[in-house]
Amino acid sequence: MTQPEILRNLLQAVAAGEVSPDAALDKLKHFDFEPVGDFARIDHHRRLRTGFPEVIWGLGKTPDQIVQIIEVMRQHNPVVMATRIEPAVYAQLQEKIPDLQYFSTARICAISPPTLEPQHSGIIGILSAGTADLPVAEEAAVTAELSGFRVQRLWDVGVSGIHRLLSNRQVIDECNVLIVVAGMEGALPSVVAGLADSPTIAVPTSIGYGASFGGLAPLLTMLNSCAAGVAVVNIDNGFGAAILAGQILRTAHKLNVGKK
Repeated sequence: MTQPEILRNLLQAVAAGEVSPDAALDKLKHFDFEPVGDFARIDHHRRLRTGFPEVIWGLGKTPDQIVQIIEVMRQHNPVVMATRIEPAVYAQLQEKIPDLQYFSTARICAISPPTLEPQHSGIIGILSAGTADLPVAEEAAVTAELSGFRVQRLWDVGVSGIHRLLSNRQVIDECNVLIVVAGMEGALPSVVAGLADSPTIAVPTSIGYGASFGGLAPLLTMLNSCAAGVAVVNIDNGFGAAILAGQILRTAHKLNVGKK
């Protein structure tokens, strides 16, 4: 159940005399944010403000902290997601949350309905330059799917074998937003953006030899792209790319607001 639905049900219960105003006030005390122990404050209003709920950043948190945060968040959201969860940490989490799913390549664990149907129109295409870029590309793909978007994957189509990309032009043409993930020299987003009529979000990865400086070289390549319409997120930030792509699709309807 989403935050608007929870609030609507609460107001209806007060109007029907099923919940007293004092009891409703007590429930509303933690409607916007809720303390969890002495280490977290869960932002329940984030979906109302931005369209997407808060997501748990796993690195730096103990398994017990993650468990407590998930248990609070699942009361307010149909999908709860935690990123950068290593397998050993997930094993500890699942002991306490048996229905927790794990997407190992993406390093994401989540609570979600058994079947996820797209809630938004449009297709997010996600391309990876090489197999080594898959953890970041899958982080973007899983994030987008858990957020209610349809995803089209196209892996290992880097510029060192450009025919692999060109033989899949239909994927580029069918998608409404493109996320292009690349390490090494980071040239793939510029090539894709030169072929596409949709927004291109470039994601540099930390994959590469020493002169790539942990992803700095592809980051600079992408920022200096000669192709128009390329946005760039931070190194290895597949999650951020997915949310940006989702915001583009989710808010596209606003262009028609007020039109006859």
